[in-house]
Amino acid sequence: MFRQFFSKIPKKSLKQDSPELARSNSFTQPTTTSTASSASPGAHHKSNGGDKDKSSSGGGRSNVVKRTSSAVFPASVVAGIEPLIPFKDVPNAEKMNLFVSKVSLCCVSFDFTDPTKNCIEKDVKKQTLIELLDFVASAPMKFSEPAILAMCRMCAVNLFRVFPPNYRSSSHHTENNDDDEPMFDPAWPHLQIVYDLLLKFITSSCLDAKVAKRYIDHSFILRLLDSFDSEDPRERECLKTILHRVYGKFMVHRPFIRKSISNIFYRFVFETEKHNGIAELLEIFGSIISGFALPLKEEHKIFLRRVLIPLHKPKSLGAYFQQLTYCVMQFIEKEPKLASVVIKGLLKFWPITNSQKEVMFLGEIEEILESINMVEFQKVMVPLFWRIGCCINSFHFQVAERSLFLWNNDQIINLIAHNRHVVLPIIFPVLEKNAKSHWNQAVLNLTLNVRKMFSEMDDILFLSCHAQFREEEAKLSLTAEKRKEAWEQLENLARHQPIAGNTAVLVTPLSTSIAC
Repeated sequence: MFRQFFSKIPKKSLKQDSPELARSNSFTQPTTTSTASSASPGAHHKSNGGDKDKSSSGGGRSNVVKRTSSAVFPASVVAGIEPLIPFKDVPNAEKMNLFVSKVSLCCVSFDFTDPTKNCIEKDVKKQTLIELLDFVASAPMKFSEPAILAMCRMCAVNLFRVFPPNYRSSSHHTENNDDDEPMFDPAWPHLQIVYDLLLKFITSSCLDAKVAKRYIDHSFILRLLDSFDSEDPRERECLKTILHRVYGKFMVHRPFIRKSISNIFYRFVFETEKHNGIAELLEIFGSIISGFALPLKEEHKIFLRRVLIPLHKPKSLGAYFQQLTYCVMQFIEKEPKLASVVIKGLLKFWPITNSQKEVMFLGEIEEILESINMVEFQKVMVPLFWRIGCCINSFHFQVAERSLFLWNNDQIINLIAHNRHVVLPIIFPVLEKNAKSHWNQAVLNLTLNVRKMFSEMDDILFLSCHAQFREEEAKLSLTAEKRKEAWEQLENLARHQPIAGNTAVLVTPLSTSIAC
């Protein structure tokens, strides 16, 4: 482990005549421990001797660089671990070289599942990361290209990893694991420093985006997005902040980031329905949508229709429902004509057999109706109130109660009042059925209140609907009686026919009805 740990320490100091080349060499060609040890005392004395010769010929500045480099890359590393010297002990000309060497030192990874393993090395790495964090936060100078490359490589080595399989996924597939405690990564105290360092690095004013975009490229962004599947909510929160900063700083990568997030949503909705970071990705997209220019591009409308609306389909909707609703409302606020498109999509994916999701859908419907205009409302009011009527008749009292709460909203009442000639004939039979037979007293009271509200809104229309309802009830009763008589006649005829061989036997049918 020592050999691997110190193999990241560059071998030689940088030449004064070609600093960029030397920095690249020191980053890309790490030495081994044995090489470093062979350069210990003898090499140190030889270096001092060379310094004296150059000093006599007027190379005083080179003398400083040589001595500094000897301290930056310690020779006697075999006896034990020696951390690199602090930034304050080197001149400004050497600080970026020291930054590269410290970052390279942090490329060594450790097993944090065993806290008793490599304790000294872990502590050295932690202290080095903290020192790097302070250095980046202070923003002393512009980051060179080798420094950017080294930083991206170090972050990739430490952060991008394959997550272990979720033990819950292989247990009982039918169980609902929404209430389980999240899994926390034992390496988080170490990972948090790396994430903080990456965030400070990306947001630093000393980072040139034109140079950094070559290293924070599509591959880096894809692996950053893959990390959103982490079970640790703290890690996902850090990733959310970092990706948002990347989106803001690297404009050239914005279309790729949107497309890559869309692909994650597609895979989640239509294939796996398993992903831990959907809420965080939606939160990022919420801030992206708020910055869309008007009029909206067709690309963005397609994202609403093909991604956001189908995201209402998975069973785990509750984990990201708040963020999803925010994104949808952002689109409607940008372009009110999309309200009818969203409502039609919700009706298409309506969770008839999932009462918890029905309550969430009704909440989103109310939020949309608060901001919809009259023209868009009239496009969808018939199918919408047919579905609301089915929810009012639901035997699940929370669904029925949430549906009736819509009449507590003044904006919705105003929409209904202006279109009562269409809405009341749809809702009236539902209210009458609830008033007669619903088992829950709270739902019954709300039903009577809504019924009274319609009566006060338009008494003549209310009486007309009531009379029509009685006529339809009488017709249904008469039809049921005729059907019953027809079956009785068939049964009487069947009794007089002898049963022999494979003759089919007439069985009395059960009266069934399809509920919405």
